[in-house]
Amino acid sequence: MKNKVFETIIHGVFLILGLITVGCVLLITVYLIISGIPAISKIGLFEFLFGTKWASTDAEPSYGILPFILTSIYGTAGAILLGVPVGFLTAVYLAKIAPAKIRTIVSNAVSLLAGIPSVVYGLVGMLVLIPGIRTLFDIPDGASLLAAIIVLAIMILPSIINVSITALEAVPKEYEDASLALGATPVETYFRVSVPAAKSGIAAAVVLGVGRAIGEAMAVMMVAGNVANMPSMFQSVRFLTTAVASEMSYSSGLQRQALFSIALVLFLFIMLINATLNFFLKRNKEE
Repeated sequence: MKNKVFETIIHGVFLILGLITVGCVLLITVYLIISGIPAISKIGLFEFLFGTKWASTDAEPSYGILPFILTSIYGTAGAILLGVPVGFLTAVYLAKIAPAKIRTIVSNAVSLLAGIPSVVYGLVGMLVLIPGIRTLFDIPDGASLLAAIIVLAIMILPSIINVSITALEAVPKEYEDASLALGATPVETYFRVSVPAAKSGIAAAVVLGVGRAIGEAMAVMMVAGNVANMPSMFQSVRFLTTAVASEMSYSSGLQRQALFSIALVLFLFIMLINATLNFFLKRNKEE
């Protein structure tokens, strides 16, 4: 009887905590919608989303955020293209191949990488990466989309590596033993048996990496130049996140409302990506 009461209490506590989480998401959603819709109504949806000029402090202000949207898409895609292969292969090596000592050292380094604050990434990027890009490509300023992509690729590595390792270690050892017994080499077994069996967890790691890349602001602001240009690899650019962070402190009136509208677009953008990835994950599980 006591055990049943205890189980009921624990179930109720977990239910309340889950409802609080859902309530927080709903609260944020409602607040962003209420705060972001007025500016879109005044500016016009098409002009706001597809306008190519952002000049919120001019005498005749313009509020086009297409450069921010495209920059965020290109920056996130570039970071994923660089970070996912490195993180995935590192996870396979640490989970299946690396000796115990090397695995301990590298795992500790990855954990340390996860604990470094964003501003430190940005500072190192300003002091090392930006001058390096400026010298290597002989351009006036190294603060660019390329610098932001490299920094984001490094920042998403811990999420991808740690979650992928957990997924790979959860694969039953019997799968690998059966593959080895049939004559497959260890490397063939890891990539043709273990990785497909852990693909849902690896995909979840990619989702976390995408979320980290899209939502980063401080480090990106420090290395990307923070100028509202159309995206170019060697030109200063501004992301959706940095557009909000850079102007919110002194904004007012329609400018402030427009920044909330950018936050709403960013929120919907992240929701759309997560929903799309989850859809494909569920479809793969059903197949």
